[in-house]
Amino acid sequence: MKNYPMTVVIIFLLSVMVVACTERIDIQLNDSYIRLVVDGSITTDTLAHTVILTKTTSYYFNQSAPMVTGAIVSISTGDIKYDLKELKPGVYCTEPIVYGIAGNIYTLNIKLSGQLGGYTDYTASSSLNAVSPLDSIKLLYHPDWLDKGFWEVRSFFQDPPTEDYYRFLISRNNEILSDTLDEWFVTDDIFLNGNYSYDTPVAFLDQSSGDERLTSGDKLSVEMNSIGKDYAEFLLGAQSELMGSNPLFGGPPANVKGNINNGAIGFFAAYSVTRASTITP
Repeated sequence: MKNYPMTVVIIFLLSVMVVACTERIDIQLNDSYIRLVVDGSITTDTLAHTVILTKTTSYYFNQSAPMVTGAIVSISTGDIKYDLKELKPGVYCTEPIVYGIAGNIYTLNIKLSGQLGGYTDYTASSSLNAVSPLDSIKLLYHPDWLDKGFWEVRSFFQDPPTEDYYRFLISRNNEILSDTLDEWFVTDDIFLNGNYSYDTPVAFLDQSSGDERLTSGDKLSVEMNSIGKDYAEFLLGAQSELMGSNPLFGGPPANVKGNINNGAIGFFAAYSVTRASTITP
């Protein structure tokens, strides 16, 4: 018997497996269990803070998620209560003069006009942590990275000696560039804890991409949020599900655990905001 190389044996076995696994399997999905989906926040910015309510849909549903209308929505802290108005179907907003205060715990209360997922009342609470000022940012150009180079965005701030979690958002000329979940940079302070951030990278802008391209004189801004561990874990989990897992070794897709009670999906977040800007050379 010939001694074939191990590579040939492995290729043969894989070919047999691929050919053998061709039986069609029809998976029956349960589309009858509909749950509430919540996306809301309050920050230290003075503005109309928004809570968006939608419903879960079928796996094969190819339209926008149905909005949940007619709900009574409020955000409270201590003796202060903010009632939200439904400005568009499923979009509930505070008055534009509202702002969050670091150190407070904020509670979202939702009362639906009818049952969804077996409940009409939902609630969630989130602590609003303070954030150290973002002292400054700078841009560093790498012309030899890919075809047209990259701008690297670096930050300068004092990290406190506590366990902290951050989200960084990037804007160009007051227009946000990191406007989708997969573009948010979320991180902990494990390598920085209690120290000053000198030249810590928070974003990389590909100059071959029109959405990220900078020209001389552009105003580049960074928003830094202190988001708390629970919200950071929610965002990282959502990013992981969005990007997908290894098909051989990863688990099946699943809803990411949020902080809304009664089986609802999503998160109500409270966080601090600080910003810094620079001009593109």
